[in-house]
Amino acid sequence: MSLLKLKEAFPSIASSSFIAENAFVIGDVAVGPKSSIWYGCNIRGDVNYIRIGSYTNIQDCTMIHVNHDEKGHTEIGNYVTVGHQCLLHACTLMDETFVGMGSIIMDGTIMESGSMVAAGSLVTSNRHIKSGELWLGRPAKFARILTAEEISHIRESAVRYATLAEKYIENSLNKTTF
Repeated sequence: MSLLKLKEAFPSIASSSFIAENAFVIGDVAVGPKSSIWYGCNIRGDVNYIRIGSYTNIQDCTMIHVNHDEKGHTEIGNYVTVGHQCLLHACTLMDETFVGMGSIIMDGTIMESGSMVAAGSLVTSNRHIKSGELWLGRPAKFARILTAEEISHIRESAVRYATLAEKYIENSLNKTTF
């Protein structure tokens, strides 16, 4: 893993979190307990801050960035799943949200708890995705209300990834170089 200091800000990573060896975490970034940042991710808190809560997984090749303005930070809550190859830019994902693989979430967007963005979607700037909503498409639009089963899947997904991350942490402690 590469943790890089920038402008006197060094990433703060909870000791129980997993950061993959080839992930970059730069500047004013905090990652909470039991969270995971997977292979090929780039989390760049260079001109504003990024906060990632507990039991949150940022899957492979995802980019998280910020904007210069006052509201240009990125906040990601607890029990959040961000699928492979997503781009999150200066947005807010509240607790227990789910972003499908390959999605883009743009500046000023807020995802309320218990909401979901389908894989491959583009959520344009300043959208407000309410609790229980599924958005999809390019550009993304409200599609329907999530079922109770889909909403419970959000937390389950985060817990599964936290369990998987523990296995990777254990493996890295017993690492053998060939």
